[in-house]
Amino acid sequence: MIKRRNVLFASTAVAAGLAGVGAAWWLRDRHEAPLADPFWALVMETPHGEMLKISSLAGQPLLVNFWATWCPPCLEELPLLNRFHQNQKARGWRVLGLAVDQPSAVRAWLQKSPLDFPVAMAGLEGTELSKRMGNLSGGLPFSVAFGASGEVLQRKSGQLLPEDLANWAALS
Repeated sequence: MIKRRNVLFASTAVAAGLAGVGAAWWLRDRHEAPLADPFWALVMETPHGEMLKISSLAGQPLLVNFWATWCPPCLEELPLLNRFHQNQKARGWRVLGLAVDQPSAVRAWLQKSPLDFPVAMAGLEGTELSKRMGNLSGGLPFSVAFGASGEVLQRKSGQLLPEDLANWAALS
């Protein structure tokens, strides 16, 4: 009787473990699958009230960066992203900043520190958009590099480093 109970417990544990592994793989695939098509169909407002069609940036490698004026690491990496934009645009790379912030705060910040790449207002919905693009924690900053055909090449949660951008530039 004791052996039968041990076998029952062991087989239940193995089944539970396999179910957990299967669920983890299912969630992993679900969260890492790029949702690029809906992204490319978005039309977003710029801090100055103009409309930006994300599809106008398609067909070239694109680095999308989610940021906010209240996020110190975001503000630290914006000059790095601006240099990346300046240095890589001849190779086809584009950069898009998606501000998860209030338009007035973004306008004030851009007055003091202008950027050479486009910025669009993602607002509070930006957190959900970034989660759909692979940012499971919803934290900032978060960046996604797309290839010319719209596929996700790389993602990074947290502040970008020069070596990240150098590696990403080599992907295109």
